[in-house]
Amino acid sequence: MNRKVYVTRRLPNSVMKLLGNICEYDVNPEERKATREEIINAVKNYAAVITMLNDSIDAEVINAAGPDLKLIANYGVGFNNIDVKAAQEKGIYVSNTPDVLTDATADLAFTLLLSAARRVIEGDNIVRTSSFEWAPKYLLGYDVTGKTLGIIGAGRIGSNLGRKAALGFNMKVLYYSRRNSLPLEAVGASRTGLEELLERSDFVSIHLPLTPETRHLIGANELAKMKPDGILINTSRGPVVDEKALVSALERKVIAGAGLDVYENEPEVEPGLKTLQNVVLMPHVGTGTFGTRFEMGRLVMKNIEAVFAGNHPVTMVRV
Repeated sequence: MNRKVYVTRRLPNSVMKLLGNICEYDVNPEERKATREEIINAVKNYAAVITMLNDSIDAEVINAAGPDLKLIANYGVGFNNIDVKAAQEKGIYVSNTPDVLTDATADLAFTLLLSAARRVIEGDNIVRTSSFEWAPKYLLGYDVTGKTLGIIGAGRIGSNLGRKAALGFNMKVLYYSRRNSLPLEAVGASRTGLEELLERSDFVSIHLPLTPETRHLIGANELAKMKPDGILINTSRGPVVDEKALVSALERKVIAGAGLDVYENEPEVEPGLKTLQNVVLMPHVGTGTFGTRFEMGRLVMKNIEAVFAGNHPVTMVRV
């Protein structure tokens, strides 16, 4: 029985050691994204493939799969890079890594919020490149404690962020979601429509998966509904925001600022964003802590072990 695994990009050493303890594996030896040809070769010849969020596993790739392929294990919670329906039709499981990355991603969202509100990047650049002198109106930012946070998408990460904001910073929390969030309701949050959330919030943080319905959910019209001193945070998926519209809104001071960890055309970034001082940019590292990346790997291993034992993955993705 083929129980060999292919890894499209080398994971942290602690995770590779776990993988070696449960199966034979091959890994892309280069410190780069796997090519399409390498991925197609992997699905033809291996029993499981561990994929990254920037690997495109579309119907063409899945239809090239050999008879041994049982699992596509995505190293991340998002799975918009995989044609799950095509995989299901071929009897191939797809898994992801929810829950274990919730705290880290919510923490980074709040880091971006604080950094944008208090102009941390601008301040750091001033200290590094020039002299400074305290003055009453120098580098003024925006208060955070007691302000209103609007959360778009109240799943695990959005709810986690809202609880931290309410309990740690006494923020009022509004949320826009298909269903009620019990964790947010427990801290006094209110569920609202999207337009009301945008109009009332001092900070808006996005926590949605990328679907046809959420693509460009936040565009010029939505940004115009935010407060002039409002700040937008996105740690979910870049195409949820119309990046050109965001650049225009930031340039024209329609909103005060933004904090981004994801981009519409990753790894490319809309050029205007790089020249603006009122936006904080991070390179898609919401899950980027030592502990979180290890726990993501451990969950991938549990999914592989379950499938090789003839069971469903522990965190199986369904559509």
